[in-house]
Amino acid sequence: MPRKPSRKLKTYQTSLGFFDQAVAAPSMKAALDAWGAKSNLFHQGIAKETDDPDIVAATMAAPGVVLRRPVGSDGPFTEHSELPTDLAEDEGKPKSRARPKKGLAKRPPKGSAKSATKRAAKSAIDDRQARAAAAAFAKEEQRRETARRKEEAARAKDRARREKAVAAAEAVLEQARRDHDARAEEIEAERAALDERAGAEEARWDKQRIKLQEAVRRARE
Repeated sequence: MPRKPSRKLKTYQTSLGFFDQAVAAPSMKAALDAWGAKSNLFHQGIAKETDDPDIVAATMAAPGVVLRRPVGSDGPFTEHSELPTDLAEDEGKPKSRARPKKGLAKRPPKGSAKSATKRAAKSAIDDRQARAAAAAFAKEEQRRETARRKEEAARAKDRARREKAVAAAEAVLEQARRDHDARAEEIEAERAALDERAGAEEARWDKQRIKLQEAVRRARE
């Protein structure tokens, strides 16, 4: 089965917060994923592909890794960049300074066999470097995906723990409610029985009272 050719990586650059960010990726979508962007920064005009040789060299040395530098500076991009030393002075500076493109090197005459050999050798080296860079990007992308899955699994575990705790608390509450309802029913039954006894006692007393009052009346006559 023929080997699928590696996708050529390109260098993309944007400015987010206090940092300029750059990454070597096979597509704009892959760059947005690496930056963790929630919207299309390219359509918004705050991200672009760059051919600055220094930026390209830095990102190609670590494909898929987001490199940073203080916003508005022209220093090197690194994986761990310090915050700008004076944010107040940097407010008026542009967020990105694109270096002017260097002129293309003059190529030797096409008819030269030696030049053709050199170009073929360089092309082979470039192809190997592109494959290596693409493999490194895929490895970094897999690392990010693994970290994301671990984070999601941790969140799911925490969510399950909370749901279990809530379910246990609700079960205790429901049992307490049933116990209360049962006791209330018992009390209500006892109250009904007492009301019935009180009514019977009141009726008995009325009969006795009438009878005794009649005896008192007769005794006075």
